[in-house]
Amino acid sequence: MTELYLILLAYLIGSIPTSLIVSRMQFNIDIRDYGSGNAGATNTFRVLGTKWGSFVMVVDVLKGMMAVKLALLLPAYNGNEFERTNFQIGLGLAAVLGHIFPIWAEFRGGKGVATLFGLIISISPWTAISCAGVFALVLYLTRFVSLSSILASLAFPVFILIIFNVDNIAYRIFAIAVALTVILTHQKNIGRLLAGSENKVPIFKNRDRRKSKRLF
Repeated sequence: MTELYLILLAYLIGSIPTSLIVSRMQFNIDIRDYGSGNAGATNTFRVLGTKWGSFVMVVDVLKGMMAVKLALLLPAYNGNEFERTNFQIGLGLAAVLGHIFPIWAEFRGGKGVATLFGLIISISPWTAISCAGVFALVLYLTRFVSLSSILASLAFPVFILIIFNVDNIAYRIFAIAVALTVILTHQKNIGRLLAGSENKVPIFKNRDRRKSKRLF
């Protein structure tokens, strides 16, 4: 029963609508009425700029980390790494579900990538660092947060199954499920990327301006 209470608490933590709070308190708007209509870090970058987009991303990552750390409240899991990891995955997924369907924001949230990343940081830091490297490289080269998220999520099962060869079957299944889920939640973004209409985030603009000047 205690596990169920903690999973519910993890969902409530994930439900904290960071981008919505920022947009209402700082700009007196609902972030979901602008840009892609999504209440996540990517749309915050696009609509409110780098400063607030970065803030929202960091807080959303912390939501996933906080949810996973709830497992520490149950000492019974401290001696069994396999069961602890599985429970941590459950807590993290509850937070991700809360981010996507937040009870505090009419169940209209973001896509859960940042919160999911917080989950991975807490369970497998080296895998998280590797995925973050993929994300950062793609973002630097393209300025598309959506494409960066998709490629980083596809890299996740590659790191888990092949490079780090994690032997926890539940975690291996989880890694594959993450990649598939991110692709499903980014279908509209994929469509816009293919059509050439996906918006870039307002970072690395100076670099792109310098490149344009060199071309002309």
